[in-house]
Amino acid sequence: MPVISAPHDFNEGHLFVDLTSVVDHPLYLKCEGFNFAGSIKLKAANEMVESAERDGILKPDSVIVESSSGNLGVALSMIAASKGYRFLCVTDSRCNLSTRLLMEALGSRVHIVADLDENGGFLGTRLEYVRSLCASDDRYVWLSQYTNPGNWQAHYRTTAPQIARHFPRLDVLFVGTGTAGTLMGCARYFRQWHRPVRIVAVDSVGSVAFGGEPGRRMIPGLGMSMRPPLLDESYVNEVIRVEEADTIRACHRMARRGFLFGGSTGTVVSGATEWLARHGNPDITAVAIAPDLGERYLDTIYQTNWLEDLYGDQILDGDELTTTTLEPDDPAPREPDRWP
Repeated sequence: MPVISAPHDFNEGHLFVDLTSVVDHPLYLKCEGFNFAGSIKLKAANEMVESAERDGILKPDSVIVESSSGNLGVALSMIAASKGYRFLCVTDSRCNLSTRLLMEALGSRVHIVADLDENGGFLGTRLEYVRSLCASDDRYVWLSQYTNPGNWQAHYRTTAPQIARHFPRLDVLFVGTGTAGTLMGCARYFRQWHRPVRIVAVDSVGSVAFGGEPGRRMIPGLGMSMRPPLLDESYVNEVIRVEEADTIRACHRMARRGFLFGGSTGTVVSGATEWLARHGNPDITAVAIAPDLGERYLDTIYQTNWLEDLYGDQILDGDELTTTTLEPDDPAPREPDRWP
């Protein structure tokens, strides 16, 4: 039994769920939500804070500031509280209420931007607010998860080796894409692996991370309204874009079997399920990374009124999933594949 003195010292990294009976295809889900921050973002947050401390950037009077849709904000709130720093999270109206309340309970301040950027998202507005804060007072320290190499290095050192240890015959890895930290850390690690591993990035429809037209995205976590600066598409074999309706259906399908996961996980599982259905190999070894659990989505993805207001009252009728698939160098998405 581990005994810890700081909350970030505990992070269960070796739990996998066999989803074969849930999705009807061979798929193992690496669960990253079992820590005091509740998500995979603890790894990147810890790496970035420790790097800033080593470089002398963080001082006793520093105020950490970061743009986050939720999970990284919670992780930084926890670490800041443990280490005695102040933390300000700049987020937007899509941030789940429970996530905001959790950050505030940990002693952090939360600033919510309301104005859309030129791509119809909030990220540009959030980043501009962070820049203005840092310009106004040198006590603000911006870790910049979007450009900080510690973001991907955390997963190169931990997430990917944990998968490799349990699945030495891994064939395909499905990774959700937001800042691209998890994707690039794992992709770089498996590029050096003893056998070829197909890296499939999973993105949200409406995200412009891999190009395409921006669109409405109501579920925080995956997707970007700009190209992720950390992204190097030469490490990616394939990209799958998932409609938010399919994210929701995947979450509810897992919940009906007792597994309550968050929106990012639902997106990854939906994309992985569609890919496995098309390739139809029962002997394939496939792993998907589940960034979060579902408790923070109880007032959104798992709340009927929220679902019906945004997606219509038929959102949970039936199990048909629709996704869009493209290769990294495709000029445009292909027509959606449909399967029963």
